[in-house]
Amino acid sequence: MPEKTYFTMREVSRKTQVPEYTVRYWEQKFRLLRPLRLSSGHRRYTQADIDALFEIKDLVFVKGYSLEGARKALAAKKRQKKTSQAAAAVTAGAKSELLEGIKKELRQLIKEL
Repeated sequence: MPEKTYFTMREVSRKTQVPEYTVRYWEQKFRLLRPLRLSSGHRRYTQADIDALFEIKDLVFVKGYSLEGARKALAAKKRQKKTSQAAAAVTAGAKSELLEGIKKELRQLIKEL
């Protein structure tokens, strides 16, 4: 059976063990949660939304963050992820340049032989 792509509010509430009204409230407080809205107004959540809810739940209920603190922590985590990805891209670019330089040197050596 193929894995589901979208989940209803009830399914999300059961999976995350967070009441539906809390999920709706968190949607207002966290830009990270933006479920698809059908023309009927019903929400459809993706797995990414569910993962975000688990992360928020952990920060608020387990680690004791306020909603504002949890929002800031998630934003900081997102920024850190972006900077690490940028650093990885720079490193990959530097490696590529190094390899190109080595190739040129090897070609030059082959020509000299």
